[in-house]
Amino acid sequence: METLSDRLLAALIGAAELFTVELGRELGLYAALRDRPLDAAELAKTAGIDERYAGEWLSQQAAAGFLTVSDSRFALAEGAAEALLDEGGPFYLGTAGEFAVGLGLLTPRVIEAFRTGAGIPYADYGRHIRHGIAAFNRPMFDLQLTTEWLPAVPAIESRLRAEPGARVLDLGCGAGRSSIALALAYPAISVRGVDLDEPSIAEARAAAADAGVADRVTFALADAAVADAGASGPADAAVADSGAFDLVTIFEALHDMGDPVGVLRAARSSLAPGGSVFIGDERVEDSFTAPAGEMERLQYAFSVLHCLPATRAENPVIANGTILRAPTLLAWAREAGFNSPTVLPIENDFWRFYHLH
Repeated sequence: METLSDRLLAALIGAAELFTVELGRELGLYAALRDRPLDAAELAKTAGIDERYAGEWLSQQAAAGFLTVSDSRFALAEGAAEALLDEGGPFYLGTAGEFAVGLGLLTPRVIEAFRTGAGIPYADYGRHIRHGIAAFNRPMFDLQLTTEWLPAVPAIESRLRAEPGARVLDLGCGAGRSSIALALAYPAISVRGVDLDEPSIAEARAAAADAGVADRVTFALADAAVADAGASGPADAAVADSGAFDLVTIFEALHDMGDPVGVLRAARSSLAPGGSVFIGDERVEDSFTAPAGEMERLQYAFSVLHCLPATRAENPVIANGTILRAPTLLAWAREAGFNSPTVLPIENDFWRFYHLH
């Protein structure tokens, strides 16, 4: 009893501090402290907030260890800028506060969904979850996707380097960071990103323009399970022409799709001869264990609060939830027509990788 009580208290402290981290990120308080130490009055003036609130937040952040204090002036603690401000950097996790707020705001809806069996549309989770996912994954896309993951499959790497340029279909692209990273690393290719979330597609188009790759990266609001060019769903375009793509990628999205076998079948029909599907999805154990490790605990919590409710809102064939085990994914791939799907020996703390040829 004492151990469990201590654990719950520690979790409460962590959750409360995550909400204060989101205050600092949303209001620009960490950014204001980046260049020089400030006292409460200076922070209030710089960030445009109330001085009394500024003072209380500064004291709380110093108590939590995110800031240091000397002579009533507060500064970012060592490493805080990299963890809280450098979005896209390898140590950035300022998105943790966004996740906490996004999940907390929708928890009353989840409680009701448990009673009724209904789902909660992904769009209803709002900008905190949408941006949180994009910001969490961005460092991996920017720093590992094209330097470690794809080069681990020579057949894919050589095809992306070849002339004329290969065509890539990025399913469940979200805010487009994976699509953009691909285009930046392989100058000859063209990329088509597909997602069902309209705000994500809008952000992806803006991000591609900012990155200077909008001439080679396009985005469609479309259903990943629709492969033929003449079909349409709640979309502004069909997903793909049959046999048109050299590579199809699906990053941390297959477990959220309501018809995963249909998606893989559509991906297979969209491949050119010799093309590949490359998948990154959650790194969890191959079978259920309890108690589980920290990463699996995190994934299960997201499944209960977000992934399962969002998938159930799609009238799914399968509502898998976040926990996508390797044997399940491989079985889906074989059902979709891939004879020898493989798990790739790529090390990553969060994802496991698959090659479907």
